[in-house]
Amino acid sequence: MKLILMRHGQAGYQSTNDADRQLTEFGQKQAQQSAQALLERYQPDLFVVSPYTRAKQTLAAFTKINPEIPVVELEGITPDADPVKGLDSIFDLVLDAAKQNGVSEQDKLECVLVVCHMPIVAKMAGLLIAQDAEPYALAEARVFDAELVAPDMGDEVDRFVPDQY
Repeated sequence: MKLILMRHGQAGYQSTNDADRQLTEFGQKQAQQSAQALLERYQPDLFVVSPYTRAKQTLAAFTKINPEIPVVELEGITPDADPVKGLDSIFDLVLDAAKQNGVSEQDKLECVLVVCHMPIVAKMAGLLIAQDAEPYALAEARVFDAELVAPDMGDEVDRFVPDQY
């Protein structure tokens, strides 16, 4: 299975509540660049997103292109959430989606895109490949081949970094 872990685009600081911060105009452009590049190369079966506004706005660039792909909002992938629990929650979603669609354990979803935040996204990526967390750029996406969504079960096979300035 391909697991794409992505950080949201550039967000402003105008909100007093971190969860409500919105993408800047530049952050929206970053999200569009990432969506176009990734959807040309990969065909996600499921989108998973943090409940924070900036993550949902980043994902909107993907759903605008592919509105038929199911979206699941996941509480456990907010900035300071536990990365082990985050990976476990994503794995549970993959299994649940397979069961709901009558897909056997061996034929689980082929590609899942997750949009969340630093530092959890880097920590989950590091866990997948059993390495130290490497910070993500804004709207960066890394693609992993993973037999299971679990620590030391993945290999990074691709990455995309949109314009940063």
